[in-house]
Amino acid sequence: MIRRRWLTAIVIVLLIGVPAGYLLISAEQSRDSGRDKEAESSATGLRDSWPSKMKRRVFEVPIPQKSTEVAYYETSNWKSSRLYVKFRTTAAGLDSYLTKVGTSRSRLNTGDVTVHERDAGTVGWTFRPEAAWAATTHKQRDPRPSQDITVDLTDPSAPMVFVVSTATP
Repeated sequence: MIRRRWLTAIVIVLLIGVPAGYLLISAEQSRDSGRDKEAESSATGLRDSWPSKMKRRVFEVPIPQKSTEVAYYETSNWKSSRLYVKFRTTAAGLDSYLTKVGTSRSRLNTGDVTVHERDAGTVGWTFRPEAAWAATTHKQRDPRPSQDITVDLTDPSAPMVFVVSTATP
């Protein structure tokens, strides 16, 4: 008799308790995910963190390993989506980045800034005239994104890269 009651209790726990516990854990994880997405979508400027691997892949912005001061911001509307990214890297990291994007250091125009004033204003970037700027625009056929790349080479061993990658559907 006692053995039967214990067996019944164990079966009830296994059939009801385990799925209920799983449901509670799943609901909490879903709620946390929603909060993260809400925080990201309500951001109004650069976020001091790396964009997700998916964003980097979609917008074709391969940030080099060991880059510092990484920040990004994404905008989206019915006409186009933009990913704004800035990061500090090494001279070798810059060369690697430019190669992975599909361009090279020789394509950088000295003294040029290709990030448009409106885009710079969106994220609060200011391009001081006394800095050593070099820039290029890497255009690609739709639906692949095009990038406006501007590099601050004031410190050639630690360049700061500013990228606006624009994708149109």
